Amino acid sequence: MMRSLFSAVSGLKTNQTAMDVIGNNVANVNTIGFKSSRVVFQDVYSQTLSTATAPTETTGGINPQQVGLGVTISAIGLNMTEGSMQLSSNPLDFAITGEGFFVIRGSDGAYYYTRNGAFTLDAEGYLVTANGDYVMGVSGNAEDVANGNPLYD
Repeated sequence: MMRSLFSAVSGLKTNQTAMDVIGNNVANVNTIGFKSSRVVFQDVYSQTLSTATAPTETTGGINPQQVGLGVTISAIGLNMTEGSMQLSSNPLDFAITGEGFFVIRGSDGAYYYTRNGAFTLDAEGYLVTANGDYVMGVSGNAEDVANGNPLYD
């Protein structure tokens, strides 16, 4: 009796996580550069109650009896397909075709990756995101971009 409840509870918990992921996807449907996620489920080990038997001359074989012990989340994967491109009047808006990310340096000094290519210039002429984070050049240096050096070679 309790085993069946554990299996049901594990299903409820994993489906709650799946609903959270779907809700996040819906909430970010208009976020530029957002990559949707999907949940991959995996069954938890099953317990064998009786083993299989081989067929005899007078009877057929018997299949094993197994009880599943629930489900768990194997992974939450990102959908890395390209989104639709939109025409922009800003000459500093970029889009990435294929794989790749823009490297930015946050206000905390850490490096981050984004596919959001909506950029502007700050007062010093540096290419920045809407939050003011610096866009890094090919060498990981914001001065490369400000000096007119290409973002890629």
